[in-house]
Order: sequence, then structure tokens, then C-alpha cells
Amino acid sequence: MSTKMSTLQGRTCLFVNPGGERCAHFRQSCGESLARLLLADSADAAIEALARNKVDLLVLDLAGYATSSQADLAALGHLVRLRHGAPVLVLCPYGGTAWLPELMAAGPLDYRISPILPDELCRVVERALVPPLDAGAAAQQRLLDKERELRELLTVQRSLQRAIASADDVAKLGARICAALCNFPGVIHTALLHMKEFGNLQLVAQESRNHLDLARLLQRHNRLLDSPLRDVFPPLLAVTAGELVLLDAPEKAGDPELAVSLHDRDVRTVLALPLRTDPGGPVQGAVSVMFDRPLRLTREQFACFIGLAQSISFGLSMSELKHQNDALAGQLTQLTTTDALTGAINRRAAERLLEAEIVRARRYALPLAVIAFDVDNFRSVNDVYGYPIGDQALRAVANAVQTRLRASDTLSRTRGEEFLIIATHTAAIDALKLAEKLRASIADTQLPGCDTVTISLGVAQVAPDEGAATVIGRVDAALHRAKRAGRNCVELAMAE
Repeated sequence: MSTKMSTLQGRTCLFVNPGGERCAHFRQSCGESLARLLLADSADAAIEALARNKVDLLVLDLAGYATSSQADLAALGHLVRLRHGAPVLVLCPYGGTAWLPELMAAGPLDYRISPILPDELCRVVERALVPPLDAGAAAQQRLLDKERELRELLTVQRSLQRAIASADDVAKLGARICAALCNFPGVIHTALLHMKEFGNLQLVAQESRNHLDLARLLQRHNRLLDSPLRDVFPPLLAVTAGELVLLDAPEKAGDPELAVSLHDRDVRTVLALPLRTDPGGPVQGAVSVMFDRPLRLTREQFACFIGLAQSISFGLSMSELKHQNDALAGQLTQLTTTDALTGAINRRAAERLLEAEIVRARRYALPLAVIAFDVDNFRSVNDVYGYPIGDQALRAVANAVQTRLRASDTLSRTRGEEFLIIATHTAAIDALKLAEKLRASIADTQLPGCDTVTISLGVAQVAPDEGAATVIGRVDAALHRAKRAGRNCVELAMAE
């Protein structure tokens, strides 16, 4: 090890972690190859060490820190700022990667996800300490890499903006989002998990370039938080913790079967981000992005994906809002066009529908008929049995009529006990037959709480040049003739 790490002789490293065991592990792995190894168990101790010593490399080991501690995050961020661009290496445990973007905002740094093997840790420390042989060429390459990276980020941002431009249902929106995220280089699988009611986390969409079926991997497509992989799989961790999760090697998740499954599908890195519209707000789900290569995200890439996650959250919220608005609009339309007692459409809706059907019948030269009827002696039903029984009788009559109409026919309650039927594609002779069937059917219907009632009916076929008001007048006149003729009968309207 000393030969491999001879380039580190004469270098000083400051290792920061609150646990003695972690300090001992780092000392055992890299201590012999360094001229000096300084250890600090707190940010204050590290600040003091930086003030007293020339430190070539600052190593921040996040193991043991709680990601909910904003005070610790602020203290470690201050240490990064104190370096003014000098080498900083962050060792971040899998499941605690949410701090990485925050620390990157404080200054440049390199990071690795732990656990990490001692030999690999030594190589990482060496690369952080040893400058490139050609500093100018390295700087030029960094500029070229940054330019390429920004182009890639811009491409995926534009793709996602197009995907969420229209508020569609969640499944279609999710499919477009997953396809858009696959425009980022190296992405071979994307998935959108959405939280439904009662904590039911569902897989609503996935785009697979590697034949990976996430539903099969998680052993379900809904209630994903009940999956056996709940505590190890990045998207599920992102939902439960409400934080960004980065897995840079499948085996670091600690589940051998999961590692094998991902490696078999060429997955090397998984990034998962929680979906929420407001910081600290409820988690709506998660977006999962899988890469076919080991990947260390830059500050700009982290910022881009975090921004994309928020855009996806807004898109989901807009989709849900549109769905709710459509449902409310449907309910409102139902309330404004439907008679609450019988379920038939009301008079105003019937008049609009009749006008539209007259126009259609005239355009295609189709027959159109209307049937008006009312319940005979209905006032006496109310007087003898009371209004509640009368209402039940009206509902029973409307239901009995509705069950005998075709799907293309429409029943309307025009006023009180009076009704109108719009019978499309129906000539006068067929309308008369239908009216007679309805009359006989009602006469045989047992009504709850009262004697059997009868109905009188008028029938009219719409003339070629006739409007709605005229035909309604004719059919009402025929209905009145039926009532004068003794009720419980049918009359055909006279042509004008």
C-alpha cells in the first residue's frame, strides 16, 4: 500500500466525523500513506485544525449525521466554504445522500457513496490530492465537459417541459415524463411513482430501455410501500424519507438479490427524487432515473434533476386539479340539466336537445317524434296519500318509462306531473306504438303506497320545417285531447 500511495507522502489530511470507529477505520485505510492525518469529531474542532495547519485534503464523513439536522449541515457547509476551492472529499452513506447538493452549493467537492472498500478509498484520496500532470489541459477538458453537460441538461429540460405542457390524466402524463427523462445520456430506465389515497403508492408509468419491469422487481404495481424492498430501493426510500437518494453501485444497497437484479439489467447508478410542490409539503410520489454507468453527479446536474422533480410535481398537481375540475363540471352539468326527483332531464335541457335533434334530423332527412304525457288525476294522489307518496309515484312512473325507452330516446320532466319523450329516428306510426306500450305498462305497474295510476299521451312527428316551440305546442294539444277523451289513452297530433 505504501508503494501505491507514495505520492501522498508529505501531504496532510483532515478527517471529520463524530464517531471514533469511523476515524479508526480511515486511519487504518489511509493513515500510513499520509505525512499527517488530523482527526476532528466536530465542525468546531475541524475549524480549529484548519486554522492551525496547512491541510491538503479535507475529508467529511457523513456517516453518523442525521440528515434532519440543519445545524450539522450548516456547520459542514461552512467547512467547505473555508476551503476556498481547495480539495474536499465527502464520504456519504447510501440513504443519506440528500446533503450532497447542499454541500456542493457551499463550494467545489468530490464525493463517494459509502460503504467503500479500503483500497478504493485510498485510490480516491490519492486522486483528490495529486494534481494532473498538465493542469492547463485538465482545465480545458473541464470546460469542454461542462459545456457538454449543460447542453445535455438543456435538452432534457426542454423535453420535460413539452411533456407536461398539457394537463393530461396521470398515466398519460407519467408516460410522457418517463420518455422525456430518457433523453439524458446513459439513462436506461425511468419510472414515476404516485401517491394515491390512503397512502397507496402506485407505479403509474415507466420507460424501459433495458427490459427491466419495476412492477416485477417490486413484486407489485400498487401499495409499493408494502414491497419487501421498501427499506433498500432508492425510489421507495425517497418517498419514505422525503429526500433525494443516490445509489452509485447496486451492491451498496445491502440487498444481494436487488444488486443482482439491477446488474443483470445493466443498471449501475440509480437516482431517486421525492415529488412535492412545496418544500416540507406532503410527498406526492417519486421519480426514478437509472443509468447504465457509474456516475458522480455535478452540482449543476443535481440542481437540474431537483428542478425537474419539482416541475413533475406541479404537472401532477395540475393533472389532478384538471381531473377534479372535470368531475365538478360534470356534477354541475348534472345538477343544472337533471330533474332531482325523477332523474330525467329538465325542461330547459329538453328544449335545447330538441332544437339540436331537429337540426340533425333535417340535415340527414331522418324522422323525429315527440311524446308528451302526464299522470292522470295526480292532484288527487297528493290529496289522498300525501306529497311523499306522490313523489314516489312520479319516480316510479319515470323509472317504468325509462326502462322501456331505447338508448337513443330521452325522457324529460317538463313540469309537475308532465313529461316529454324525444324519440330519434322515429316516425309517427312507430311513436304511436311506443306510446301505447308505455300507456299499458304504466296501467299495470304497482306503485308504492297508493293505487295504480294511468297516463295520457300525445304524439307528434316533427314536420320538415317545424321548430321546437311549434311541435311542443302540437303535442301538448294532442295530450289535452287525450285527457278530454277520458284519460288513459293516446292521441296523435294534427298536422298544421
